[in-house]
Amino acid sequence: MALVSLSSARRAAEKRDLERLLIEAREFSAEFPPFMANHMPMMLVALNRLGATDARLQDWFAVYRDVHGLVPVPPALRPIERARWAEALGDRNREGDYRAFFTQEVARLGIEKSCAAYLPTLLPGIAASALHGLMRLAYGALRNDKAEVGTALGYWAATYLPLCPATGTEPTTDDPAEVLIRLKPVETFHDVHVEVDLLWHFMMAMAAKPEFRGVVDELRIGPETHDKVAAASLALYAATMDFCALHALTGAHWMRILQPVLPDPDLALRYFWQAIAALYPKIGFPDLPSAETLDAWRKIPTPDWPEIMAAAVNCDDEHDISLTFSAHEEWKLYGDPLYKLVAARRVRLIA
Repeated sequence: MALVSLSSARRAAEKRDLERLLIEAREFSAEFPPFMANHMPMMLVALNRLGATDARLQDWFAVYRDVHGLVPVPPALRPIERARWAEALGDRNREGDYRAFFTQEVARLGIEKSCAAYLPTLLPGIAASALHGLMRLAYGALRNDKAEVGTALGYWAATYLPLCPATGTEPTTDDPAEVLIRLKPVETFHDVHVEVDLLWHFMMAMAAKPEFRGVVDELRIGPETHDKVAAASLALYAATMDFCALHALTGAHWMRILQPVLPDPDLALRYFWQAIAALYPKIGFPDLPSAETLDAWRKIPTPDWPEIMAAAVNCDDEHDISLTFSAHEEWKLYGDPLYKLVAARRVRLIA
């Protein structure tokens, strides 16, 4: 009985320490110069769930803050009016205003009703901050954390990035991989110029091309589409270990977390895969591996999850932590050994 009580007390203390760090993390802007996504709050949650001690969380917090030069939330300019809330979408100068507005709305309505009220407008801009508004919302929903959900909606609104709107045109394939492969022969997609090497700038440059407009409508959405998107994302990352492909794998996990609060999960999935398609040329138009190749990779010996997770906890790179956490969570659902393989490679336990 004493052991149970001690364990419960320890868990309660760990929760309090995590909450304290998350509160402090919300004092920083959702981006740091030059418009890079601040992963701090999400990675504190991921580290905690991967088994990090309180001391490790505190150390990681300090290192991440100092190495990346996190900056405060921009000062408030003027309140966002509920009746005209969408008028400043995409204006990063209004981050403080939007965060205040959505924090109040989530406190007033709750998480589910706030998502139902505002995500129909925000979904076409799911590429916000290269999908990191989506990421922060997912991690807030994962913990049922109203303050984080309000902050995430404000972040999404301030960095809102629409690519091309869905038109309802008849879809042409039920294979997410085929949507990507069809981009390969389009000559203009091989000539994408950006003024700054940021993922969301590349997405904007792709969206500016007339040939990209119909991509959002190509995927036929059905009951199995999310699983197909997860499988295609895993195959793409396993084949390339590419930074952009990493966001496909982790993004599929974020989309799954959010399914219970998405007012239109099918439309959300359509816009998510459009955003991944916008990054496919940046990866270099790779072909996806054959089923035989994937099966061979599944047979490669890998460390067990406890060793992989411990290695991730000791990483300072936010993407090592993010990939490992999402891969482990998706593995728990799908049981695909490829998730363990890519996580072990990401944290450099195997070549």
